[in-house]
Formats: sequence, C-alpha cells, structure tokens
Amino acid sequence: MARDVLSSDPEITVVGAAADPYEARDQIARSSPDVLTLDLEMPRMDGLTFLALIMESRPIPVVVMSSLTQRGSEFALEALRLGAVDVIGKPGASCSFGTVGPELILKVKAAARARPRPSRRVVAAADEPGARGGANPGSSRSGPSDPRAVILLGASTGGVEALHEVLGSLPAGMPGIAVVQHIPALFSKAFAERLNQNCALEVREAADGDALAPGTVLVAPGNYHLLLHRSANTYSVRVVDGPPIWHQRPAVDLLFKSAAETGAGAHCIAGVLTGMGRDGAEGLLRLREHGATTFAQDEKTSVVYGMPRAAYENGAAQTLLGLDHIAPYLIQNWQSCARVAAGAAEGPP
Repeated sequence: MARDVLSSDPEITVVGAAADPYEARDQIARSSPDVLTLDLEMPRMDGLTFLALIMESRPIPVVVMSSLTQRGSEFALEALRLGAVDVIGKPGASCSFGTVGPELILKVKAAARARPRPSRRVVAAADEPGARGGANPGSSRSGPSDPRAVILLGASTGGVEALHEVLGSLPAGMPGIAVVQHIPALFSKAFAERLNQNCALEVREAADGDALAPGTVLVAPGNYHLLLHRSANTYSVRVVDGPPIWHQRPAVDLLFKSAAETGAGAHCIAGVLTGMGRDGAEGLLRLREHGATTFAQDEKTSVVYGMPRAAYENGAAQTLLGLDHIAPYLIQNWQSCARVAAGAAEGPP
C-alpha cells in the first residue's frame, strides 16, 4: 500500500489515509498535510471532481496515481491541468508498490517543495482562428532560415503544464524542437497528443530514427532516452534504452550532451524548465561551452525550482526567464541566429 511505502522513508510522516473523497476532505481539514496522494478511481466521487474541489477551496500539492491505460493517461493529464503537481502510474497487473515505491517517495518529496498553480484553461480550436488549437502569435516564418537550427527543452515536476504554455505560444514555422519531460512510460504518448491538439506545431511522441524537421516537436517516450543525431544539415533522433541518469529515464542531460556532440552548438537554443533535482544542468553547460544559447525557468514561475536552479548556479544557463517570457525568447533568439547564419552563408559583399 502507498501508506506503507511512504512510511518507510524517515523523512515522510503519513498523517492519514482515506477510503473515499468525503473522508479525505475531513482528514485534510484536521491534519493540514503538506502533500496529498490521490487515486483517481475512488468510490462516491471521481478523483478529478475531488481534485477540482480541493484546488478551488484549499490548494495543496497533489501527486496523482492513475492506471497505466489510455483512459488513465487522459485522466492523469487532466489532473495536471486542474493543478496536480505530478503523476505516477498506479500499481496493477504490470507492477507493484515495491517497484514504484522509490519513485513515489521522490515525487512526494518534490511535491512538498512545490507551489501549486491554478488550472490552465484549455482553449478550443474554434476559439483560435488560423491555428490548430493553441495560441499562434506572429507569422509562421520570418526572415532567413538556419537549416541547422534546433531547440531543446527539458522539464520534470510541473513541466507538463509549463510545456503546454510554451509550445502553445510558438508559431508553426519554428525549428525542430526536441523535448524530454519526466513522465510515466505510458503517459508520454497521450501527453504528446494533447500538445498536438493545442499547438500550431506538429507534436508527436518520438520514434527511433524520426526526422527532427522544422515545425515539428518530438517528445521523448517515457522510459526511453532521447538522443540527437545529425547528418549534414538535418537532424534525426535516436530512442534508446539504458540506465537512468539522476534517477530518470528519459534524461535531459543525455539529450543535451548528444546535441553538443553533433556540433549543434551555436545553432542550438536549449533550456531547463521546472523540476526537482539536477538533470539537465551538466548537459546544458556542455551546450553553452559549445556556443549554444541557454536559459532556465525562474524561481517565481517554477512549480519546483530544482533543475533550473542547478542549471543557473553551475553557469549553464545564461539567463533566468519567467514562464510567459520563454516563448518570446525562443522566437527572438531563433530569428537572430537565423539572420547570423544567413549572413555567414552569403559571405562579404
């Protein structure tokens, strides 16, 4: 049981357990817990309804447990939209509390440091003429293009909604974008599909060998590392197995380091968004040393200011940005890099 797993860690005190939302409501009022773990499948009231009520009346960091199914994935992503800070696959036929226990402990500790955010309003496609779902500021392409331009983003706790905001604010003509988001294995496909519905860009879960073309966003599959590969002026991705890095697979560091090794360097914009731990800091530093433009999300807008802090304090991130400034930063710097690349290609008059 989740209670037994969490109680096994000396840094965690379980103050109560409830069989249904009404009992949970009373226990929350009595105990004022720092974190709530929530099973989305409960008697007497569904978990999403209960979560919405909690976030409206008494916002608290919530870690959601959801079944590893397509429907469960959709519910989990909706829970994140409603304000949950993280999600974990619920033990069932394919796994037990013994196997997911260490991950649950890490997520609960991260949630204890989180700032719950208000739910994000999902904008229907009909509300945005000329765009497929989300916001579509500016023209789809402006000025000369750098064929080797690429954007790399890494995130963990709080990153699902942060990436919705950033990617949903980009125009269709951006360079290829590769994303590593720490997310349970069977949830990454639903995450990419939801992004695709709310972005002007084409978003999909990456498959081994996929081309990273302009206007495309490739999301690392849960439980596989994502690496960048270059051939001449084009990019593709490798989806590979391997040991976790910083307890994570996929790992942001491996994507960033692979990009540095391809020579993406000065053609690359890379950033670390909200999340617990240090994943991404070493790889981002490697990219900066190779001439990349780098950034990290600031503390005020991060759900958990762990990964961005590490990337800024080790000198990897050139600047800290609020969440609403990241998309404009990507657009501005991509266009600047493109103009520099075009000027270099034309040579002196």
